[in-house]
Amino acid sequence: MSKALQPVICLIEDDEIMGDSLLDRFDLEGFRVDWHRTGLGAMRAISNKNYDLVISDIHLPDLDGEEIFTRLTDEKRHLPPFIFITGFGSIDLAVRLLKLGAADYISKPFDLDMLVEKIHLLCPEQPCDVPDEIHITDALGISPAMREIEQSIPRLSQLASTILITGESGAGKEHVAQLIHRHARHDPNAPFVAINCGAVTESLLESELFGHEKGSFTGAAKARKGVFEQAHEGTLFLDEIGEMSLNMQVKLLRAIQERVIVRVGGETPIPVDVRLICATNRDLKKMVEENAFREDLYYRIHVICLHIPPLRERKEDILWFTQLFLRSCEQLSSENHVLTPRAERVLLDYDWPGNLRELKHSVERACILSAGTTLDPEAFFVKATKPPSRKNGNQDTAASVGTLAEQLRNFERKLILQTLAQNHRNFGNTAAALGICRKNLWEKMKKLDIQADKDLAS
Repeated sequence: MSKALQPVICLIEDDEIMGDSLLDRFDLEGFRVDWHRTGLGAMRAISNKNYDLVISDIHLPDLDGEEIFTRLTDEKRHLPPFIFITGFGSIDLAVRLLKLGAADYISKPFDLDMLVEKIHLLCPEQPCDVPDEIHITDALGISPAMREIEQSIPRLSQLASTILITGESGAGKEHVAQLIHRHARHDPNAPFVAINCGAVTESLLESELFGHEKGSFTGAAKARKGVFEQAHEGTLFLDEIGEMSLNMQVKLLRAIQERVIVRVGGETPIPVDVRLICATNRDLKKMVEENAFREDLYYRIHVICLHIPPLRERKEDILWFTQLFLRSCEQLSSENHVLTPRAERVLLDYDWPGNLRELKHSVERACILSAGTTLDPEAFFVKATKPPSRKNGNQDTAASVGTLAEQLRNFERKLILQTLAQNHRNFGNTAAALGICRKNLWEKMKKLDIQADKDLAS
């Protein structure tokens, strides 16, 4: 078995008592730590050594933490995640640092256990023979709504065995589920198993959930475990649970209540111990009222509910995640892309109906297709069109161009139609080419009034 590599941390703290306390705890955890009392000394060390994480006080005798971070960022270095230590009076500064790309901050006085947990999440142990992977922080954003959810996760992960996560497609429901799973800190090899209930036909869903015995149906050449068994002593994530038929809901309810399943074609009850996290983008309460979702199942999975707001309702997170995705692309291409002020305004004004998934794909596409490292709005949405004539004044210009929302709608409609044509109207291939799920494609086509047979007839 390969040995796990513990994270290497750069600690920047001038307070001897605080530094000694952190160092003692980190030693107990097995972390490797370089402790620096000055900002300049830390900057030299960060420039010459590959750290997994930097923990820095904001107020230091020579340079403050913000200056360290901005100087290193300006030098276009690939920086490890930064966690800042701040007093109550510096919360606004800490939030500003998050917007600049810092991973997180903790406020004094802070819980050492919570800090250690953040370190584990930001620097998961890796086997020596596993190559480094691109790191994306587990922080959920900087908006108050997402910070509140993030702060609730440690307690939920320890106490809640059934959780419902609601929110639009692409908002990050599975990411939150994975974060809850990792926070549980049970066996590091405990499985996280996910299944999209809306992507599996009803005839196959029972087998996917509960498994089947050999010969139980045509094609069942051997026995197979379902996701409940695969997730035993770990976490089972049931996405799009609102798409499940009433018949399957009855069988799911029985499995949840009894924590026992029976494979298709089998008779032997099999105990399962799973943390169950369900997710949906539908209004389950309304579905209950319309007799489309079982009331008893609704209340069984609605023990704890987390709602992920759409990206358009948490504008603070848009540029923060954009910078996060840009850093990820930078590791692949070694190019440091930057946004123009105009691009920032356009990204903030756009509604992002596909939420984080759409934003991520837009950033990746912009970095791949852009000829330079400066990203204008056209890199994210559409090639620059001929500038409108200004001779009739600003009002005529605005009228001739149309609003930003109209421009984006027209581009999105055109892109979907082009992709449909390129993929010979195959909706599965079209959705994959656009980086969205089939259901999301159908929703967009309905919203944009796209009728493939009619619009592509010519």
